[in-house]
Amino acid sequence: MSRQDLAGPMTYSEAQAARVRKALAGRPGLIEKQMFGGIAFLLGGNMAVGVHGEDLIVRVDPAQTDVLLREPGAKPFDLSGSRGPPAGWLLVAPSGYRTDVALRTWVGRGTAYASSLPKKAPKNSKAKR
Repeated sequence: MSRQDLAGPMTYSEAQAARVRKALAGRPGLIEKQMFGGIAFLLGGNMAVGVHGEDLIVRVDPAQTDVLLREPGAKPFDLSGSRGPPAGWLLVAPSGYRTDVALRTWVGRGTAYASSLPKKAPKNSKAKR
């Protein structure tokens, strides 16, 4: 029995997540969190980039959405259903980040935007006494 059998269906590509981890290596304040049925990488509590299936999730400046949607492999990341995709959230198919240079470009866009946002206070699950 493989590890995947024990864990159920794999929701994101471990190989792609490992590439993103490598691209983010050495960045202070990075947190990994399971989100959107995949894995997300957060800076200062703000999502920068993630992996959903084989696709990258990249959070970018909403004003850049239309321009970046013209990039190879880029499409709207739509979890909302009827309201339409929110600006600033993109999925990038593997064809759009096949090379390490392309991957670093997308990861750089996500980290630049996340770094520009106000840091979120960490959620503390235990009440302080």
